[in-house]
Amino acid sequence: MPYDVIDSLFRPFECKSLKLRNRLVMSPMTRYFSPDGMATDEVADYYGRRARGGVGLIISEGVFPDRDVSRNQENIPWFAGSRLEPWRKVAREVHAGGAAMAPQIWHVGGARDFNFPDSSLGDELESPSGLYGPDLPGGKPMTEEDIADAIASFARAAKDSMDLGFDAVEFHGAHGYLFDQFFWSETNKRTDRYGGVTVADRTRFAAEAVRATREVVGPDFAVLFRLSQWKTMFYDAKNAASPVELESWVRPLIDAGVDIFDCSQRRFWEPEFPETGLDLNLAGWIKKLTGQPTMTVGSIGLATDLMTDFETLAVSAATPSTIRRVAEHLERDEFDLVAVGRAILADPEWVDKVRDRRFDELKGYSVDLMKTLD
Repeated sequence: MPYDVIDSLFRPFECKSLKLRNRLVMSPMTRYFSPDGMATDEVADYYGRRARGGVGLIISEGVFPDRDVSRNQENIPWFAGSRLEPWRKVAREVHAGGAAMAPQIWHVGGARDFNFPDSSLGDELESPSGLYGPDLPGGKPMTEEDIADAIASFARAAKDSMDLGFDAVEFHGAHGYLFDQFFWSETNKRTDRYGGVTVADRTRFAAEAVRATREVVGPDFAVLFRLSQWKTMFYDAKNAASPVELESWVRPLIDAGVDIFDCSQRRFWEPEFPETGLDLNLAGWIKKLTGQPTMTVGSIGLATDLMTDFETLAVSAATPSTIRRVAEHLERDEFDLVAVGRAILADPEWVDKVRDRRFDELKGYSVDLMKTLD
């Protein structure tokens, strides 16, 4: 069979403890299917089906570490205490399906869950400066003792990830949650060493969390870090307005021990800095500037003609066009991994179907799937 650019998606990939059969990753997606924070057998089955469907790496839905104020909803998994051991079965199910897995450790900062605004867990949140957005209150301002405790909780969660048999760990530093609230000048107004005028200054908290993690997991356990420019409700926000600022943002994280950047965009094909004349997205720019492995994500496998400001939150048909397009960028070595969210949520066998070019069998995505998801 003649070479097809889609074949580039099915090359193996290795980075430290992470050894993948292909370049396709299941992106983390919150589901609210863990009663009282417990990862049930259904959770293990859900991830196991997608592993058997051919994906190389699964990044779990966001899971809360053992700091109580990291949580804003009761039915999102808690990665601590008595809720830890069931994750061992999840990892085993995924490995049995031939995939690797990393939990995504998630502290929401001052962000209430807008799907569940009445949750009492939103009453005691914390954030860098008591803000969730420009002049939008969210969480109590953290003391330096709070910051130290939060850093320790991230490191413990990473060590638990390794001890439970996961292949890597990811920290959620995107979309306006705690790490991102420190990065963003609109939500970080601190005048101590965790604030500052530049994004490099405001990276200190995240870098210290990564450094503390590296100390407990050692040099060979892969650490991923998700970041984004956009925030939930603030889609035009930017932490870095130029390639120079972008490098100053991510370089301290690399020095602290991040191995792979999971670069979230709403639409992967949009250039991050179009004024430069280069057709590179966020993942492409970080790899170009630092040489560090990167992952791209953003509306892959969905119909581009349906894209709106609401990001096809209602219904989107499946299409091979964005699949081929992202493969062309991967072939040019602009990034290393390709993460797919809603398309794999809709279709557990999405990866195998793409590999076999069974595009007519791909299922579309709709929000109603969340009610009947298998």
